[in-house]
Amino acid sequence: MRDARVGELGQIAQMMLDAYQEYQAYFPPDTWERYAANIMDVRSRLDVSELIVAERNGRVVGSVTLYPNLENAEQDWPPGWAGVRLLAVHPDARGQGIGRVLMDECLRRSRGRRSVAVGLHTSDIMKVARGLYERMGFVRVPEFDFRTGSNWNVMAYRLDL
Repeated sequence: MRDARVGELGQIAQMMLDAYQEYQAYFPPDTWERYAANIMDVRSRLDVSELIVAERNGRVVGSVTLYPNLENAEQDWPPGWAGVRLLAVHPDARGQGIGRVLMDECLRRSRGRRSVAVGLHTSDIMKVARGLYERMGFVRVPEFDFRTGSNWNVMAYRLDL
């Protein structure tokens, strides 16, 4: 685990899109285009987040975005919380525990900053991710759910630290 390097942001953005590509069929085309553009816009988040990557044999195979200071984040969590967004593992690197290691690093960093909790959002279609979060001890906090423009219910989870 390490922080992303500026020179590899394009590679990381493409890996993230590859990881999320399986969900394209669930979105109307225009919504998917906006979501894909947001996923790949890693540069715009760097001022307020940490882009953590997993690497195998010189290739980035996973990433996650950690928001340690939520006053500047895209999502509205309570004071003292850290936030996680866009956990991604390349399809050909799945099943090796990479997602878990990336999430563990987010928790380690959040505990080091004395965050009181870590929040994240996910959806019904992201069954593997939801299972990982629940096995790690994340619990639902429906008061932080929201609906998207395409009327999707985006579910909130929290892990107290």
